[in-house]
Amino acid sequence: MSPARRVALLGGASLALALPACAYAGWGSPAAWGPVALALAVALSEVAVVHLAFGRQRWSFSCTDGAIGAAIVFAPGAWTVTAVVLGVLVAQLARRQPRLKVWFNVAQFAASTGVAAAFAHWVGGGLAGACAGMGWFWLLNHTLVAGAVAMTSGRRLRGFLWASAPMSALHTAGNTSVGLLAAWLTLNAPLGLLGLVVPMALLWWSYDQQTARAAEARLFAELARGQERATGQSIEASARVVLTAAARLFGGADVELVLMGPDGPVRYAGDEYGVTTRERVSSAVLDDGWVMRALGSGGVTTGNDDGRPFCSAVLGERDRPLALLHARRPRGSAGFGRREVTLAELLVGQAESWLSVADLTASRDAALDRAEAADEAAKALGDNGANTAPSLSVLRQSASRLAQLAAMPTGPAEVGEIVDELHAVERAVASLLGAIAIAADSDLRALDAPGDEPARAEPEWTTTGVLAEP
Repeated sequence: MSPARRVALLGGASLALALPACAYAGWGSPAAWGPVALALAVALSEVAVVHLAFGRQRWSFSCTDGAIGAAIVFAPGAWTVTAVVLGVLVAQLARRQPRLKVWFNVAQFAASTGVAAAFAHWVGGGLAGACAGMGWFWLLNHTLVAGAVAMTSGRRLRGFLWASAPMSALHTAGNTSVGLLAAWLTLNAPLGLLGLVVPMALLWWSYDQQTARAAEARLFAELARGQERATGQSIEASARVVLTAAARLFGGADVELVLMGPDGPVRYAGDEYGVTTRERVSSAVLDDGWVMRALGSGGVTTGNDDGRPFCSAVLGERDRPLALLHARRPRGSAGFGRREVTLAELLVGQAESWLSVADLTASRDAALDRAEAADEAAKALGDNGANTAPSLSVLRQSASRLAQLAAMPTGPAEVGEIVDELHAVERAVASLLGAIAIAADSDLRALDAPGDEPARAEPEWTTTGVLAEP
């Protein structure tokens, strides 16, 4: 059985558990505005959900349990299950979650809220019943989430149950206590609710800022670690660091990076453990769906593609991008939220500076290579010039005398002089070609070096360019 099918069956079992719990608790006696208010509070809370990472695990937290605890204080019953299911469904659809995740989340909250309402009804309601019911709510909710994660990841359930149980319990207890306090103030001192507004707003703001600072700290720590490894290396090393940092920051997502190199696009693919594939691709990669979507938006784009949440970004200008980044989570995972979009924007800003510096470094190295090659060529030309200067001088003098003879009256003597000058020009050209060949070839240059052999008479060039023996 596939993991997705097992999660779907777990959601069906959760709904089956919610039915007898609702039947035992009954509908209850809420106020007319109660179900609407609870559904609205749950929807807003689930839209503003916060994601926290524990090692390689990623857990979602919201204030939904506080709203449910306050509702149970007023009137425990099945009405809470109906309102919570409606609020969760609206929030999941607004966040464009996959159908499997919508199904499981709705069933999970239905079972947890139904068991909490039934146990509170059994205790007798009030604050005592709400406290007991929310204890069962946390236990069942935490177990169902851990079970779904274990099914999709293939890891043991016990590890997930104990990994984040303390933090999850503390979070639920804090939210529930605030909800119970709000309910008690509503029943006994309604004006006291005004005293909760400012502390709750400050608490939410500080929690949001703390989460943002922690995420930014993870981002810059990962980039600093990668920069330390890639210092002084090429643009390819920077691309590998950016890809690995993106995979780790986005909760182990699969990341693809298309680098627009000087010799054409280069595609990198990998995960949090590093780059797995590197291949040079043609410009047809720009016709891929996610590339066109990213270039069309020009910024950070999030969404869901065939059940897999994605986050795409363009590094550099849209008409002249340095690279294109595409991160995808496994099918059925949570989508990329507002906080992760902010992280992606920070990552893009850092990566643009990295790749720009690496590109400038590569251009500088190429310019230095060209300058060195030009120096070598100038040196070689200088050496050749030293060897060919006598032949060029003879050639210029012969050309000047030929021009003078051509302007004089033609006679037997002048024709003889012209023939002699042509022979001199031929000897000068042959000498020039020989000097160039000797200067260009190291083996021939070695033959021209001074040695211990006795000096020989200077050979003369014949009209055929062949040396005559002395």
